[in-house]
Amino acid sequence: MTKGVIAINKQKWRETLTGYLFIAPMLIGVTIFLIMPIIASFILSFTHWNHISGFRGVEFAGLTHFKNLLNDDLFWKSIKNNLIFLLVVPITLAISLFLAVIINKSVYFKSFFKVVYFMPYISSIVAVAMVWQVLFHPSYGPINSMLMSLGIADPPKWIADIHFALPSVMMIMVWVSIGYNMIIYIAGLQSIPQELYEAADIDGATASQKFKSITLPLLSPTTFFLLITGIIGTFKVFDIIQVLTKGGPAGSTSVVVYYLYETAFINLKMSYASTMALFLFFAIFLITLIQWYGQRKWVNY
Repeated sequence: MTKGVIAINKQKWRETLTGYLFIAPMLIGVTIFLIMPIIASFILSFTHWNHISGFRGVEFAGLTHFKNLLNDDLFWKSIKNNLIFLLVVPITLAISLFLAVIINKSVYFKSFFKVVYFMPYISSIVAVAMVWQVLFHPSYGPINSMLMSLGIADPPKWIADIHFALPSVMMIMVWVSIGYNMIIYIAGLQSIPQELYEAADIDGATASQKFKSITLPLLSPTTFFLLITGIIGTFKVFDIIQVLTKGGPAGSTSVVVYYLYETAFINLKMSYASTMALFLFFAIFLITLIQWYGQRKWVNY
């Protein structure tokens, strides 16, 4: 009996070891490139340090950076811009759902339209930004040329205008994100049983009633997924701002991640940037928790 138990324990130990060996490459990668930087960022938030001085230049700073953050006007302006940027998410969801319903039901060449709308999402964001930079050119851009031909003598300067720069970037992000959201919505629509719509037809339900009572409730898990990922994505937006506006004009398009990058790698205030990263982490974590709590009231599984 004892030998049998020992043999079973050895077999379990070998299976466990084999499992750990298989996940070791991913586990090592996650540890080195994700967990360790998070821990390092947390520690650096309480120090004075930049990567030029090396580890010998580390000095304990306590809560100094957190106090400075509360009085940093540019940081709070970046937070405000990020909150405005959140409008991208509901606008994108609404347009994507509208297109998904139409393409899924009433359009020929569905595959063609899926590819057309998905192309901006898989294209290089740098290339996309350069194209829109030409389109938004205040003097020679096609958009302003068209507006002037329609009789608008002084069209907006778009990304060169302090009042229009952020809406311009938001417009581009909506255009880029529509394809991905639409594809996910189409997948969700195709998973809805057709028997429900047939039963609604028998009961004499109108198209709007079917959309409100069947489509929207059964798409709520899909909407919840896109809502969470969309909000997190707006807080991480960086590349298109770096290429198009570099946070300008006058900080009107500066968001938290861009200001963090500028602080860390241009102004060489690595510890202060780590404090911003810590703040951003907890802000996103709190928003996600609120969403997880709120989804119980409107998401139907």
